[in-house]
Amino acid sequence: MKLPPLWVGFRKELMDGLRDRRSIFSALLPLAFIPVVLYFGLTTVADQVESDRNIKVPVVGAEHGQPLVEWLDRQPGIEIEAGPADALDAVDAGEAGFVLEIPEDFGKRFSRSKPARVRIVVDGADQLADRASSRIRRLIEAYSGSVGSQRLIARGVSPDVIRPLRVETVNLQSDRERAAKVLNFMPMVLLMATFLGGLQIAIDSTAGERERGSLERLLLNPVPRLSIVTGKWLAAVTFSWASVGLGVAALWFIADFSPLQRIGLRLDLGATEVAGMVALALPLAPALAALQMAVATMARSYKEAQSYVSFLIFLPILPMLATMNAPPDPETWSLFVPVFGQYVLMLDVIEGEALGLGRFAITTLVALATASALLLVTERFFRSERIVFGRST
Repeated sequence: MKLPPLWVGFRKELMDGLRDRRSIFSALLPLAFIPVVLYFGLTTVADQVESDRNIKVPVVGAEHGQPLVEWLDRQPGIEIEAGPADALDAVDAGEAGFVLEIPEDFGKRFSRSKPARVRIVVDGADQLADRASSRIRRLIEAYSGSVGSQRLIARGVSPDVIRPLRVETVNLQSDRERAAKVLNFMPMVLLMATFLGGLQIAIDSTAGERERGSLERLLLNPVPRLSIVTGKWLAAVTFSWASVGLGVAALWFIADFSPLQRIGLRLDLGATEVAGMVALALPLAPALAALQMAVATMARSYKEAQSYVSFLIFLPILPMLATMNAPPDPETWSLFVPVFGQYVLMLDVIEGEALGLGRFAITTLVALATASALLLVTERFFRSERIVFGRST
């Protein structure tokens, strides 16, 4: 491989990319758009949690069950208000999400130690109302258990007789780990930035040049094919690395200004965490750029290459989808899978764990080996007349 031709090719592709507004626009727009979308999405989540914590309870027949109503009103985040005259019509018309009804015979049955009935009218299609009514149901069940224990004590019976088991839960998850679990999309944002950064350069320098006819003239020069391919690849990697920097800035914005702080979830991204995620993303950029070039080289036009590469956009998303219901195990084969291994280790970094040198070395070597193999594949494509000239033979 001759270094001067490689450098010339790299500089040419880099300058073309900087002049191409489409490439810059395609790289910057998603990175500017993703934090905005996530901010509003997290705001919605925070609003829902706050609405679950602060519930207004419309009560019909509160005078029939004063002890229960007063107990509910003392609970944190519960506010009792007068209910509508007709609970069924009010809930059906959307005037109230749910209504608690206390019948007239509630006090009489309650005072006689008989089961007293209450009714919750709710529209199950309204998720907020359904969650709020479920919380009220749990509170009423807790009140029922407390009253039942008092009645047993009054009769000289220990309440433990009807509670043969007592369960204690010890949660070892820290606030940081809890926040990281909620914000597990953050590695996906950085992986997406790594993927999108050099995408347009990879497509334009292969399928784009082939469509314009400039690739044929370029290959007529007495320069090794691998030098040409590597120069184009380095330009795409450079754009991808720049995109990683912008992606980190977006994550910093999300961490510092996340609306989830209103509900007690705060994630502090320090220099150590940022350095760890950048260290994982940088070696992955060459592999993704090489993959994009290999796929785009098989296309006959720029538009066709975009169609082919568009299927690869799922690569940064698949790891998050695969681990939504089960935590990933960083000690398994996942470290040997590009993108997936980086995602797993980024989650560990966000949770505050140290980035182990051995695991980092595995993901880095696998990514660089993948990039090398794909570059050789692209170089073979550049030697094929059917690929370069679009001939059938």
